[in-house]
Amino acid sequence: MRRYGKTFVILLRIMGTLYVVPTPVGNLEDMTMRALRVLREADLILAEDTRTSGNLLRHFDIHRPMLSFHKFNEHQVVSSIVGRLQAGERMALVSDAGTPGISDPGFLLVREAVASGVEVITLPGATAFVPALVSSGLPCDKFCFEGFLPQKKGRMTRLEELADEPRTIVLYESPHRVVKLLEQLAEVFGPDRHVSVCREISKVHEESVRGTVAEALQHFQLEEPRGEFVVVVGGCPQDPQSSKDLKGPKGSKDSKDLKDPKAPKALKGSKAPKASEAPKLSKYQRKQLNNYSL
Repeated sequence: MRRYGKTFVILLRIMGTLYVVPTPVGNLEDMTMRALRVLREADLILAEDTRTSGNLLRHFDIHRPMLSFHKFNEHQVVSSIVGRLQAGERMALVSDAGTPGISDPGFLLVREAVASGVEVITLPGATAFVPALVSSGLPCDKFCFEGFLPQKKGRMTRLEELADEPRTIVLYESPHRVVKLLEQLAEVFGPDRHVSVCREISKVHEESVRGTVAEALQHFQLEEPRGEFVVVVGGCPQDPQSSKDLKGPKGSKDSKDLKDPKAPKALKGSKAPKASEAPKLSKYQRKQLNNYSL
């Protein structure tokens, strides 16, 4: 508030707004009308790659200033960007494809903007893992999004941590490492775990390979992997009945001892299952079993 003679003038500092804008992962028709309007009205567009985003903007006849914002420079430029937002500018953050912040740059800027009191508005829109998850045929009411696993150090450790995860697991992978990922899943999760391997989401050559890990591995050992992949893995099968359930409540019919003489006898000529018919265990599960037996 400033005083001019006997008149007081109140100066209001109006903050800008950061819009997080999803862009198509393949089909340009997935661009929403709201996203187009926000981009046209933005004072500045923050782009992961100005060349890629420039092609998108020209396709929709949008001509706004752009600034590079990617994982290699975000720590250097985030302070100046937040300062401009605090000064009142409207900015739109876009990545090369999909929603910024989901396995793409964006988290750091959003965190700093929120901490500085800047309004952040994220538009709903395209992202690769949601259509892959829903069309996988695996449970999608509860799921665990892991994105890209570490390329080297800690990769197997993380997979071993996920081996007993009961929820559906969503992973991102490049075409150069997808066969290696399936080999590691077969080793840690077991070859019979269900999986859906999706590539080229919303593009012309979109494909989903569903089946067991072993079947998906065989497919991509024969067919050269191309495009970006979303690998949806079924959760660890849970025991349908715990030991508590098997005992049952006191006095109930289910609480009978297994040696109850009235219990139905085994059919004549029935045999114990062969070792080959026993469920297959992964290398990691056998390791755990050996540890428990010790």
